Amino acid sequence: MPSTRDIRRRIKSVKNTAQITKAMQLVAAAKMKKAQDQAANGRHYAEMLNKILVNLKEKAEEGLHPFFSEGKGGKVLVLLVSSDKGLCGALNTNLFKKLITTDFGTEDVDYVTVGKKGVQAINRLRRHLLADFPIKDPAKFAEVRGVGRFLQEKFLTGEYKKVLVVFNNFINTVTVVPTVEQILPVNPVTLGGKRDFAPQIETATATTEYTFEPSAAVVFESVLPQYVNDTVYQMVLESRASEHSSRMVAMKNATDNAKQMIKDLSLEYNKLRQAAITNELLEITTAKMALE
Repeated sequence: MPSTRDIRRRIKSVKNTAQITKAMQLVAAAKMKKAQDQAANGRHYAEMLNKILVNLKEKAEEGLHPFFSEGKGGKVLVLLVSSDKGLCGALNTNLFKKLITTDFGTEDVDYVTVGKKGVQAINRLRRHLLADFPIKDPAKFAEVRGVGRFLQEKFLTGEYKKVLVVFNNFINTVTVVPTVEQILPVNPVTLGGKRDFAPQIETATATTEYTFEPSAAVVFESVLPQYVNDTVYQMVLESRASEHSSRMVAMKNATDNAKQMIKDLSLEYNKLRQAAITNELLEITTAKMALE
């Protein structure tokens, strides 16, 4: 049985841990708000870009872009978007489970990662890591654009038949869904449709008439790569919002558990202290009775 001194030390240790987790919770909450706002603002831009592309697609049907056709090769390129740091609950674990259980249609898969945890996971699984892109927090479009360009260049070589992205889809603060999205080739049927992270965009609503200069086909050629870059950027934003939300929830749970542990240890300490006092009183009473 532990002594009262041991319990006091444990209580002090748990209190120090609770202070750390509480501070991390507050920091994560501040970052979470910024990340969620950034992801929400990006969805509006993605919605407008989708509407314009639907209109462009209708006018530039004759000159079909290579991004709408599968590559001639049999390989698959997968972009894995994970976090740089841990202490965010089961966020990365669930993401890697989704990656492992997904059937890519072939065993010849190359990987591109965003996030240190993704690099570690690919190395542990002994998969072929093609490239790693460190993206600072908060994510900037100028940095993520390099990832999109790399994916497009690899796809245009014809070596890969499709490009997929595995990322954490942010729903709300307590709900994050590991998701696999095909980014290339772009499916012309669902071009204006809803992605998991984007607001619903019906093709029928994209009836606004646009005037394109010099022509719709030329504009289509330049806008589609931008669309791919923005889609990758939006996925990174969703992953960052998921990361900070999961970390805030994890640190809150850790703080609550520490507080409950302190209560339990305090109760145990009081019981031992009360038992010690009772024993002392019994010894005094017994000694007094022996002297009488």
